Amino acid sequence: MRIFVKDRSFYANLLSIAIPTSLQNLVSFGVNITDTVMVGSLGENSIAGVALANQFSFLYMITCFGISGGMGVLTAQFWGKEDREAIGAGLSIVMKISLIIGLIFVSVTAFFPSAIMSVFTPDAEVIAQGVAYLRPLSVSYLFMGMSTMMSTILRTAGVVKITLLTNCVTLVFKIFFNWVFIFGNLGAPQMGTGGAALVTTMCRVAEFAIILVFMLKIDDKLRYRLRMLKGWDRDIFRNYIKNGTPVIVSDLLLAVGNIMTSIVLGRMGPIVTSAASIANTVNQVTNVFLMGVANAAGIITGNVVGAGKYKEAKEYGKTFIALTVVISIFAIGLIMSIKGVIFKPFTIGDNIVRIFNVEPETELLAGQIINTLAAITIFLTLSNILTKGILRSGGDTKFLMVADVLFLWLVSVPFGFLAGLYLKWAPFIVFFILRVDEVIKSIWCLFRFGSGKWIKNVAIRGDE
Repeated sequence: MRIFVKDRSFYANLLSIAIPTSLQNLVSFGVNITDTVMVGSLGENSIAGVALANQFSFLYMITCFGISGGMGVLTAQFWGKEDREAIGAGLSIVMKISLIIGLIFVSVTAFFPSAIMSVFTPDAEVIAQGVAYLRPLSVSYLFMGMSTMMSTILRTAGVVKITLLTNCVTLVFKIFFNWVFIFGNLGAPQMGTGGAALVTTMCRVAEFAIILVFMLKIDDKLRYRLRMLKGWDRDIFRNYIKNGTPVIVSDLLLAVGNIMTSIVLGRMGPIVTSAASIANTVNQVTNVFLMGVANAAGIITGNVVGAGKYKEAKEYGKTFIALTVVISIFAIGLIMSIKGVIFKPFTIGDNIVRIFNVEPETELLAGQIINTLAAITIFLTLSNILTKGILRSGGDTKFLMVADVLFLWLVSVPFGFLAGLYLKWAPFIVFFILRVDEVIKSIWCLFRFGSGKWIKNVAIRGDE
């Protein structure tokens, strides 16, 4: 049985999407980690406060990914049919939805930041640091939501370089202004975590402006215009409700489940929270190319299924899975290599600098959790490429809703609470339990892929 596709055009298409997307993920990760690293120099409470505050932001981000991803299932297949009008109509729908959801999150974050933080931790200092970060961050949600909608729909048509360019500009912008506002340089007030949030909001506005100008003035693929916002295609909306709602529900329940895991770690203490945050940072930076491959898998699979090329979809899927396993092995080696250097001091001029200014106990815990992540990396990446790439873009959204939710809420969340808060097991064991749902899910989804039942042409309009 042939595993790797021999068609060179397939690999050219894969790389044309995966490389820019991976670079975009790397730069986007750099934008996100800038707060963690630069705030990290202020101490463990600041790290913990920002990390836990970002869990609420993560809930909003995942909500946006669910809204846009649900429509992305349709638009990827519409692009395979070369139906630009349908893609524009779909984007108009999710832009309006994101605006409403964004206003809700802005209101909750602006008026109830202390209540949000108290859900994650009882530590008063950590809560104070988180509140200082959350309140000025609230306005950013509106712009982040609309940017996510536009970039996701553009990506389904293979337009990926604009997001990379946007994130590169944002990274430079964020590093400089974080230096200004967190530490009070160039005459600016020293704002600490609040400064990091202010700069993040400024970056979200810049991202939105760049992508909007590109879409309206430069892009020649989708040819989207603001007047399209006036319309509301009922056929596409009904199709979106049918096939996109499972994506939204899945992503939301996944996000809430991840927040529950953060609550477990947060209530085990600031040291555990900081250690887990550091470990997750290492994991993210080592998996950027795998995320790019997963995005490419989703786009390519959706395009060929939309074009009715089901045999190619199956062949491509096998290749994507095999590539994921190979890349995961390299990712494990990279994780362990980074682990060996991130806590070592280095010199800049006459100054001795550490990336993470943490206590030895936190460093030890972070190392143990990094080891745990390395041990399950292959399962995590297979789960990601199957659920967020191949199966989702194949139209199998209802099955994935069950797969995403079932093991998380029946295994990881309840047993994580039991192990972490009642049995008081070692943090790295608790961390494994909180991620074991991904291990189970990856195996289950592999069987689903093998059955071929995941291929469903959902890009249907009107009487088609």
